[in-house]
Amino acid sequence: MKESDVLIMTSVEAEKQAIEAGLGRNERFHVKLAGVGPVEAAVATALELSKGSYQYVLNMGIAGGFEERSSVGSIVIASRQILADLGVQTDEGFQKVESLGFGQSTLVPDQTYVDKLTRFGSHSNISMQVGEILTLSTVTGTAMRTIELKKQYPEAAAEAMEGFGVGLAASKVGIPFMEVRAISNVVGPRDRDAWRIADALQALKETTQYIAEVL
Repeated sequence: MKESDVLIMTSVEAEKQAIEAGLGRNERFHVKLAGVGPVEAAVATALELSKGSYQYVLNMGIAGGFEERSSVGSIVIASRQILADLGVQTDEGFQKVESLGFGQSTLVPDQTYVDKLTRFGSHSNISMQVGEILTLSTVTGTAMRTIELKKQYPEAAAEAMEGFGVGLAASKVGIPFMEVRAISNVVGPRDRDAWRIADALQALKETTQYIAEVL
């Protein structure tokens, strides 16, 4: 393993295959499964980081996109990773864990490579945008919950389940990180017939080719 190696954590096998197809035979990149949810992702990432020396950590996969902030088939690059359900419920509504005087619910990915990937994307046929990505242990599936999240996080472009966990593990050992998501569906009431997973996986594959040039 070389110090310039990059660790890519993704949730499930279909995402892993799409990413590996985009990378081709590039041996600098190591694609590993993080599992589902922020806790499993943090543990899996920490274990992988303990096995070798990495220059960079990426969390990649598909995600739900917030309407008017991202479109199905597009790519969202995280400006912030937010653990959106870590906090306290009060009579006035949800408050972040920081309001209690401890804890952390927001991470800021490495801006240098966020900017580089965005510039690469501007010369491609892939629609890319930068925005906040929420990490949730429970995927949104109702209109009411969607409204709540939009009110709490008006700048959120997407939601997924692993980003904050991967980012936290990397940040604890001082390794820069980034989260990149391909949008497969609109956040809201579950409508499996409207999901475009194949399109999202294709966008993920194509974006990985650009990442190999950026990192």
